[in-house]
Amino acid sequence: MKAVKAYLRSQKVEEVVQALEKTGIDGMTVVDVMGIGTTLADRHTAKYSIECVEQYSKVAKLEIVCPAMDVHRVLKIIRETAYTGMKGDGLIFVSPVEMVVKIRTGASTVGMMHAASQ
Repeated sequence: MKAVKAYLRSQKVEEVVQALEKTGIDGMTVVDVMGIGTTLADRHTAKYSIECVEQYSKVAKLEIVCPAMDVHRVLKIIRETAYTGMKGDGLIFVSPVEMVVKIRTGASTVGMMHAASQ
């Protein structure tokens, strides 16, 4: 299993989620976050924050845990749908998922996607 974390423009997240759902990818988490740094900040929409004393941009964090064989398809959909061609389109991180633990039962599974949905 792989964890895909994508940081993208807030205004593109609904379109990305719909594109993923159309291809059968579901079970996502979306969180509104603030990105700080030159790779995330779009100077046209960025603002200054007293708390951060840094430049920040509102971005959405999309998290998906999927079988390793689906990662390239997920990445392609996110990249094609979130793309605007402007600085600040976002970043995607992929990392391995070593274990899934169910909060309710405590059951744990290593490397089996279907265990996460039971």
